[in-house]
Amino acid sequence: MTNEPERFLDKAYTVRTDEETKALYDRWAEVYDDELGENEYRQPARSAKALADRLAPAPGVSVLDVGCGSGLSGIALHDAGFDTVDGCDFSTGMLKKAEQAGIYRRLFEADLNRPPIDAPDGAYDAATCVGVFTTAHVKPDAVDEIVRVIRPGGYLVIGLNDNFYRAGVLTGKLDALEAAGLLAERHDEHGEHIVGTGLTGWVIIAKCV
Repeated sequence: MTNEPERFLDKAYTVRTDEETKALYDRWAEVYDDELGENEYRQPARSAKALADRLAPAPGVSVLDVGCGSGLSGIALHDAGFDTVDGCDFSTGMLKKAEQAGIYRRLFEADLNRPPIDAPDGAYDAATCVGVFTTAHVKPDAVDEIVRVIRPGGYLVIGLNDNFYRAGVLTGKLDALEAAGLLAERHDEHGEHIVGTGLTGWVIIAKCV
């Protein structure tokens, strides 16, 4: 009898606490790329393209891959031409996996629900958050801290599934930041998310003011 590898994708939507989330992603790290690859995870490439379409990936342009996980988003950014990418994540297991990708300038631990992020104000030209905002994961108020580390005129990119988008809590937060004059030129683009599950998603991109 062949031992089937443990599957984690469905479990990601059932965790309820930070401790459960961290434990899940630490266990998931070694097979994350395989499971997401089998299910045709489109969001990293979509998010990287949305950024490259608005911010030329010239040498030295710096991007923070927030909630970098195993490195899939960072690899997509690198493939899109961005050569200076840092990554942060809540899971030490995922950070160890991301290190193996060999494309990050710096990797560090960050609990987005308990700021601050270990970076100065305006340190980055852009930040991407792919699969970070979803049920029982990172709270929408974390956007404030992510925006803090993006320079004025830089870009915030968020990739998320359709279910959480329609819940409205994240888009409500972004609406408030737009009304306060902290974000501008926002675009919400619907498309593929995880093809193998039938779940669609959104890429949201906005300029920081």
